[in-house]
Amino acid sequence: MLIIRNYAMIFALSLLSALMIVSSALGAEKTAPASDAKGPLKTEATYDDPLGRNTPHGTVLGFLKAMQRDDYERAVDYLDTRQTGKRAQQLALQLNYILNQSVSAAAAKLNAKPEGNLQDNLPVNQEIVGVIKTKKGEYKVLLERVQKDNNPPIWLFSSETLKSVPQISEEIDVPWMEQHLPASLTETQLAGQPLYRWGLPFVVFPLTFFVGWLFTTLLFALLREPLRRRLDETLLQKLGQLRKPLLLLFAAAAVYVISLGSFSLLGRLFWTFMASTIAVVGTMWLVIRLIDIGTEVIERRRPTAANAVIRLSATLLKALAVVTGLVIVFYYFAGINLTAVVAGLGVGGIAVAFAAQKTIENFFGGVFLVWDKPIRLGDFCKAGEHQGTVEHIGLRSTQIRTLNRTVVSIPNGQLSSISIENFTLRDRFLFRHTLNLRCETATDQLRFLLAQIRELLYQHPRVDSATARIRFVGLGPSSLDVEIFAHVLEISQESFLAVQEDLLLRIMDLVESSGSGFAFPSQILYMSKDEGLDESRGAEAAEAVRRWRDEGELPFPDHSPARVSQLNCTLEYPPGGSVLSGNKDHP
Repeated sequence: MLIIRNYAMIFALSLLSALMIVSSALGAEKTAPASDAKGPLKTEATYDDPLGRNTPHGTVLGFLKAMQRDDYERAVDYLDTRQTGKRAQQLALQLNYILNQSVSAAAAKLNAKPEGNLQDNLPVNQEIVGVIKTKKGEYKVLLERVQKDNNPPIWLFSSETLKSVPQISEEIDVPWMEQHLPASLTETQLAGQPLYRWGLPFVVFPLTFFVGWLFTTLLFALLREPLRRRLDETLLQKLGQLRKPLLLLFAAAAVYVISLGSFSLLGRLFWTFMASTIAVVGTMWLVIRLIDIGTEVIERRRPTAANAVIRLSATLLKALAVVTGLVIVFYYFAGINLTAVVAGLGVGGIAVAFAAQKTIENFFGGVFLVWDKPIRLGDFCKAGEHQGTVEHIGLRSTQIRTLNRTVVSIPNGQLSSISIENFTLRDRFLFRHTLNLRCETATDQLRFLLAQIRELLYQHPRVDSATARIRFVGLGPSSLDVEIFAHVLEISQESFLAVQEDLLLRIMDLVESSGSGFAFPSQILYMSKDEGLDESRGAEAAEAVRRWRDEGELPFPDHSPARVSQLNCTLEYPPGGSVLSGNKDHP
């Protein structure tokens, strides 16, 4: 059923091509001149010429269309000649015959600007339409910008070219296609057209589609095994969808071949435009298919949170491909002024950029969040004053469910500009607490407790012993302060809380076993009899200061350098009885 459908489509295209050839040949060469022609049409003093002669493109197309309608009087208005009547009409017929027979659509240079092409190394007021090659040499078909009376300047077929037209029409060769075909196909005519032009579409389209089918089949057969090692079956099926745009490119080639068999230059221009447009559409279709395949490959390698940004980026790329294709068609094939289009798009783009400034900022903020990955779905993080679990990363905002079970939406632009603390990415938790012990705790009790807690941290399997530290750090207003510092080898909050609970309970047992206890904010009032100062010790201290003064050794504002050097490192540390006192490696 699929084969029948394909052949039906090929037959329909071939029939349509044949009909278009007939319609494009309605302006074929006429041998009998028409009635007397009027003189050159006087135009009004305006740059918008009614006949379109203010541009080279308008002059050539206007002349060809007038000849196609057999309007010889109008066609003469596009010639810079002093001849009138039948002689002018005969000149128009000969020029039309030359253009149709020898100027290809690819060689025809139809500039749509009023000033013409200024880069063709010709005088400013001249424009080349094409080059005609004969056995005796080459001839240029030129347009010239002339101004008659007080009318604005217009483009006309130059008088220099028109002088050579009779000679060129005699020297012109038979079209190259007819030179290589049997005489039965070129001399036999049907409805005024050679027989080969009727059969050309029915041969070219099936042949081109067969070649396209054969090419794509061989190409995918060669690439299937290498791609199978890297891509799964789903992506291979998507690659198979590239066959249709490739076949469309072959169809464009077929239309271009058919254009070579068109009788008139106007028909060849039309068919060339159709072939070029089909080629651009096929290329856009192929690019869009490739973007779809690339999008799916990237989505599989990136986290799910990136899907929205990836798909939007793919959509923007598709839109860019379509706009690029349209600009190419309009500029190169339809003659639209690209400068005005780009200027309009630039002004419109600036206006859209200002209007959608925040939207664009949020979009690119989302892109940076996806590619830099400071946070991912399910991460527990802190962004500014908000703390919670990331539930969604969208194009405009990121949603965080807080500890209060509310959902906060933060714009991506703002989120990308603030510091984000990601708790999920940490490799361990910090265990840090300060024990406030009662002031009545004796020094040996405190030493015993410090030693026991150190052993606990070293023994616990979920504590990094290299980071374990416990120190007596200060004398508080109503407590003795002991700081415990260590890293717990857990990455989830729930597991850490379980280890922390176990450590705190064991530490409470150790505090109790040492005979100490936890202090509470309090004040102690001691009531005792004032025994006064120790007079003997006060006298000894006063005598020592008097001796320093008499000997000139009073250590104020500081000790002398000699005394400092004498006292340096004379105190025993660690204290006697310590486990480190016999360690020679300890400083």
